[in-house]
Amino acid sequence: MTERYAIADVDEFDGDGSRVISEVEGQEIAVFRHEGEYYALANFCIHQAGPLCEGALSGSISTDEDGWDWVYDDEERYIVCPWHGWMFDIETGRSPKDERYAVPTYDAVVENGTVYAVR
Repeated sequence: MTERYAIADVDEFDGDGSRVISEVEGQEIAVFRHEGEYYALANFCIHQAGPLCEGALSGSISTDEDGWDWVYDDEERYIVCPWHGWMFDIETGRSPKDERYAVPTYDAVVENGTVYAVR
């Protein structure tokens, strides 16, 4: 059975990188807008139940092939838990450090100006 939750109107998003967090049936769900697309995931860090989606939205940071210079890639988008820094991809919910760890995600659907989280 498909569950569909109205999260927010599209005009509630301030552009790329913005988010709206809504409570649905006792669970907070966050929807992020990134490059004109919407991504939905649970506002719950699997590490210690922190408010994951209240953290910073960031690209990936790594060193170059020689290990000397930091390289920032804003193609990927990660939400960083404000409690302990655990990171998760907003599209897949998976941790970039260890793909065994993931937070629940939802399909984000826009219909008649409203963003829905669908599961």
